Amino acid sequence: MPKNLAQKLIEPHLESGTLEPGSPIELKIDQTLTQDATGTMVMLEFEALGLPRVKTEVSAQYVDHNLLQTDFKNADDHLFLQSACRKFGAWYSRPGNGVSHPVHMSCFGVPGKTLLGSDSHTCAAGSMGMLAIGAGGLQVALAMAGMPFSVTMPKIMGVKLEGELPPWVSAKDIILEMLRRHSVKGGVNKIIEYYGPGLKNLTAMDRHVIANMGQELGATSSVFPADEAVRAFLRQQQREEDFVELKADEGATYDEEETIDLSSLEPLIACPSSPDNVVPVSEVAGKPIYQSYIGSSANPGLRDFVIPARMVEGKHVDESVSFDINPTSRQLLEEISRTGDLARLLEAGARLHQTGCGGCIGMGQAPASGQISLRTVPRNFPGRSGTKEDQVYLCSPETATASALRGEITDPRDMDMDYPQFSEPDELPDMRPLLQPPQEIPVEVELVKGPNIQPLPDFDPLPETLKGPISLKAGDNVSTDEILPAGAEILPLRSNIPEISRYTFSRIDEQFYDRAMELDGDSFVIGGENYGQGSSREHAAITPRYLGVRCVIAKSMARIHRRNLINFGVLPLLFDKPEDYDRLEQDAELEIDNPADQLKDGEPVTIKDGKSGKTFTVIHDLSAEEIDTLREGGLINKTRKDHPDIDA
Repeated sequence: MPKNLAQKLIEPHLESGTLEPGSPIELKIDQTLTQDATGTMVMLEFEALGLPRVKTEVSAQYVDHNLLQTDFKNADDHLFLQSACRKFGAWYSRPGNGVSHPVHMSCFGVPGKTLLGSDSHTCAAGSMGMLAIGAGGLQVALAMAGMPFSVTMPKIMGVKLEGELPPWVSAKDIILEMLRRHSVKGGVNKIIEYYGPGLKNLTAMDRHVIANMGQELGATSSVFPADEAVRAFLRQQQREEDFVELKADEGATYDEEETIDLSSLEPLIACPSSPDNVVPVSEVAGKPIYQSYIGSSANPGLRDFVIPARMVEGKHVDESVSFDINPTSRQLLEEISRTGDLARLLEAGARLHQTGCGGCIGMGQAPASGQISLRTVPRNFPGRSGTKEDQVYLCSPETATASALRGEITDPRDMDMDYPQFSEPDELPDMRPLLQPPQEIPVEVELVKGPNIQPLPDFDPLPETLKGPISLKAGDNVSTDEILPAGAEILPLRSNIPEISRYTFSRIDEQFYDRAMELDGDSFVIGGENYGQGSSREHAAITPRYLGVRCVIAKSMARIHRRNLINFGVLPLLFDKPEDYDRLEQDAELEIDNPADQLKDGEPVTIKDGKSGKTFTVIHDLSAEEIDTLREGGLINKTRKDHPDIDA
């Protein structure tokens, strides 16, 4: 029977389960990726579990998020991560090397391999024929130790690309079109597989743009075939020997199918404050802007900087605009310096920022109050930029640059210029010498821990009776940025759970921390649709648990956050009837008797409402492994119990 590409990637890595959508499976993981905003927790978890050394083919730790060194915290964490890589046997990419996803693709991406990363945009590597999945840090730590990754077998959605992109329309517009059609939850529990004749003119880095923002659809992963475009990319990176051709069989079928005629697309833009709030640029053209931002993991390719550079050549950006350039790797920065494109940008009035994630994660570059910021980043969740009630729009580099020149949102097709020509260079400098390789022979290394690095808290098993108030009632599409924000003030505390917990739910309710501390006991959180969308940061599960949240009941949950809750002993339940969500009020007392016994496969859970004295039922989709994890109070406790000799 003909197989699609996703099936071909999964089958050789399947350690248990079947390819039947909805069934639990376990996958062998070849490579892992961690970055500094989540990797400190991964390394602390690796240490807490007593794991001796990495067992994957490649594990790489990148420093790309927390680059601002306004005090000792970030710098201390960089030293900690460097020492952890030496101790545990991982590659280390120091500050300034670049954003993890394009750097990993350049240095280690191999068609046919599996990649698990503690960053939700790990899925970007699907652009070169890998099965790349974002996950919580604790699951990544276990994968580094050679353990399989547990996930629900997704449906496979085939997206056939036809035609050719017209001038002034690029890869960002393709993924924005997918978001316009399917919303931020349209890809939940799906792998999106792109194929068809429209791929012919999309480079590996064009595909990276689309695969990266598959996470904004809620997809488990996105995959592209490994074809001549991927071969050309590996040749450019001086790694052509790693190329393996991979594609779907002739006649392969999909659980769902979609077609996009590339020739019919126009420049698109996602309006505040959700990646799926997509309209044609022409509909919002004319609005004055404050900032135009080029770069990020969502548009990290050389063409994403060269096209803007050629657009502004001999011109100046509008005097009201901050034109922010965020190079995504040392390799890219060296290349645009060599070709003169960096000079073109600077001469036009651009501001050059250091190589890394920067403003995308709220590390600097926050826009002014009440002003519009156009960005080529993947997300525009409320406040993510670092400015409360921000107005961030997501768009292509072409749209961002045209708008910077005019000082207002501009359809690039309206510019009086020809579309700049660009061809990928045949070869670029090998980036691997910039990274520090793992020690071939294990050595005794003491982890370097500054005063801000605190051990993981211990969490208790599920109690016999779970009882407490609703400490927070939230609405639809609550993101992990709203559960535990990032930004220059908060992210430096990522290795200090007691301190960073002070910011839990602060974007939704500034009084939550004080209220939780006064409760000093268990509580429930209520959410709407797509609760926990966005970043993979497990801090958004750890800090609520630290503050006493033992159960989240929502209409639906994002995949990664749902699993993170389980990993730290927080029970994720789903409303069976919408009216129960509507009826429950914050501060209402809820009670679950014998929750561990009620968590039987497919059986509803009964909850008592202390206010009315009545009961209502909720449902769950927990596997047997997940139920066992919750009983023990989290995955660390379960792993210690199941593997008492893990450090042997």
